[in-house]
Amino acid sequence: MIAPETVAEIRRLYYAEHWKVGTIAAALDLHADTVKHALHIVVPRTRTSSTAGGRVIEPYTAVIREILQRHPRLRATRLLEMLRDRGFAGSIYQLRRAVPSLRPTPREAFFHLTTLPAEQAQVDWASFGKVQIGQARRDLSCFVMTLSYSRAFYLEFFFDQRMENFLQAHVNAFAFFGGTPRHLLYDNLKSAVLARHGDAIRFHPRLLELCGHYHFAALPCQPRRGNEKGRVERTIRYVRESFFAAREFVTLPLLNQQAWEWRDRVTLARPWPGDDSRLV
Repeated sequence: MIAPETVAEIRRLYYAEHWKVGTIAAALDLHADTVKHALHIVVPRTRTSSTAGGRVIEPYTAVIREILQRHPRLRATRLLEMLRDRGFAGSIYQLRRAVPSLRPTPREAFFHLTTLPAEQAQVDWASFGKVQIGQARRDLSCFVMTLSYSRAFYLEFFFDQRMENFLQAHVNAFAFFGGTPRHLLYDNLKSAVLARHGDAIRFHPRLLELCGHYHFAALPCQPRRGNEKGRVERTIRYVRESFFAAREFVTLPLLNQQAWEWRDRVTLARPWPGDDSRLV
């Protein structure tokens, strides 16, 4: 029996990245029948044909680096298929010339973090202290999911950070966005990470079930890498200062109603990051 983390990764690679069963088996060092068993299928998907194109590699270097960091031995032909799903129209020859310089090396490299549409979202809980509700004082938390490409975000307030609320907020966020990002980036949240020893991560099994159902990959932030989760942290600061400050409410549903109205009216009218001619 394979681990839940492996099942979730198999389902993501097959349904979201459109890898073939044999490619998944080679990348994860599994037998093809094991991969088929995890997918509950017998016949793998067919490979899509490549098409000629003239786009340059540069807009895709960040996503190529990210893929090769997780799969250093991935062949250029398979990488081309994955990039096709992201809108790449260049040729295999352009990609083969670029891949050697983008593959990871033992020496660590730092680069500006950029993403493509629907590629990544960052997730976090934020504590908003205690609030008076009737005769009781309750802890107030806010779930935030920020799309790394556009900075659009989903937020929802809860009286606790229980796993049920964490998972339901994911489902609500996917419904709001009208889809699921390929990767969700988490800090060391207790709701997401059960244990961590260096680069070895043990995600919560219920989160992995959600990954398998919605075909996304849960990725951890690297220790001491604040730039990796900066977008969701800036969103939380924005919510604190622009929405929650001096806010009065009597019930949690009313607070969420106010938050969602503010998000739709104010935050979606912000200029696009790096392009003032567009709105979020």
